[in-house]
Amino acid sequence: MRKVFVVVSITVLALTAILTYINWKFAFLLVFFIPLIALGLYDMYQSRHSIRRNFPLLGRLRWLLESIGPELRQYFVETDTDGRPFNRLQRSLVYQRSKKETDSHPFGTQLNVYDTGYQWINHSIKAISFSDIDPDPRVRIGSSQCEKPYMASLFNVSAMSYGSLSKNAILALNAGAKEGGFFHNTGEGGLSPYHLEPGGDVVWNIGTGYFSCRDEYGNFSPENFRQRAILDNVKMIEIKFSQGAKPGHGGILPKEKVTDEIAAIRLVKKGGDILSPPKHSAFKTPLELMDFIKVLRENSGGKPVGMKLCVGNKSEFLAICKAMVQTKTYFDFITVDGGEGGTGAAPQEYSDHVGMPLRDALAFVYDALNGFDLKDQIKIIASGKVISGFDIVRTLSMGADLCNSARGMMFALGCIQALECHANTCPTGVATQDPKLVKGLVPEQKSVRVARYQHETVKAAMELIASAGIDHPDNVGRDVVSMRVDKTKIQTFAELFPELKKGCLLQPETVPDRFFYDWKKATAESF
Repeated sequence: MRKVFVVVSITVLALTAILTYINWKFAFLLVFFIPLIALGLYDMYQSRHSIRRNFPLLGRLRWLLESIGPELRQYFVETDTDGRPFNRLQRSLVYQRSKKETDSHPFGTQLNVYDTGYQWINHSIKAISFSDIDPDPRVRIGSSQCEKPYMASLFNVSAMSYGSLSKNAILALNAGAKEGGFFHNTGEGGLSPYHLEPGGDVVWNIGTGYFSCRDEYGNFSPENFRQRAILDNVKMIEIKFSQGAKPGHGGILPKEKVTDEIAAIRLVKKGGDILSPPKHSAFKTPLELMDFIKVLRENSGGKPVGMKLCVGNKSEFLAICKAMVQTKTYFDFITVDGGEGGTGAAPQEYSDHVGMPLRDALAFVYDALNGFDLKDQIKIIASGKVISGFDIVRTLSMGADLCNSARGMMFALGCIQALECHANTCPTGVATQDPKLVKGLVPEQKSVRVARYQHETVKAAMELIASAGIDHPDNVGRDVVSMRVDKTKIQTFAELFPELKKGCLLQPETVPDRFFYDWKKATAESF
């Protein structure tokens, strides 16, 4: 190949030179061919890439085709049910609802209803008229120890940080939350002016880096926390233990995205990647966590305090439950993030193989709280690939009280799943800090789409609930959803995930066998 390239190059140069000598009009050929030949000669003698060394110039086509591979697959190869993490049908549903276009579907489902894992709602002959149900039900979040309970929507904006997302994206999300009457979680990147400016309800997510509430050494600062937590926009406080896409790893904000403003908001120094530690330093045991809850509740003026986690070792969550029972100090809510959750940047092994999936995690957390007789105090929020009305009902059936969505809200903003969130090159201006790209996202336009998408999705969920003969989300049980276990066997979630009896985890003699090992291992004195 290399000899062929040399022969062809010499021949092309010779012919071009002859033609140019005969007629000067052919001189542009020299301008075109000489750089290509020079590039090919460079490929021949460089030693870093073997393909380019063996196939000069032609070998570069591999990198070109590879670089546009995702786009080729997305626009020309994928079917409506292909695509990851979200297929075309799912993305189109969000786009249509956010634009107030028809989201009706012709000619029947494209899904194979006989595939193992296919799920559906068990509708009722006694279906309830849509006009007889509340189209926008509210969920009261606040235990008996909470002085300022919050009435939350059924569907809200999940945790996404300013820094990971652009300021225009944050402005649009919060303005949409204000218009639609739902909350906007800040993500662990701190409380920015863009979360506060539009006036939407905010849930302040506090991760292991304690951004916006840390001292100069990176430790939690009660003073800096109090200064921001008492703001009217801030409705709830969420302690982040882990997130679905990278549990046990800590957050990552690449240095390319770290501006002076972001560093100031997070109370960190600029110059490198911003990394969150994998664990908290404000507490080391479940009992110390209970003390931390009291600190946050007191310094926020009595607002609801919750935690966010992707379930890993079951005994550690049971240890937290034991600490709540022992101290009689309760969380007001627990956000359960599934291992299928998304993020702007994470090692592939963490995204693919760490953390319990949402369905299993919800069942476990609900059963644990119910088994310790804590569920009446604590609301469960589900997060992890929740974008449709069916997704909402499915999480409710597993024990959730309400849901959050991150990527669904990003689609409403105009995200096209370009998979460039980590590279600061997001073409839609959603997940980038490049001013040239950010300006393409107009908050005043996109906030309307966010509000529309949320409203239409809640409406769809309530219609599904009514079709099942249920008048309120609180009454959705595990028998509402069925799943095909194999080609000939169908089971409801109630059969697949049998519920624990209330209070059965309070005494060793009533602990079920499937919980006993983790229950015995769990202690309030350590994780």
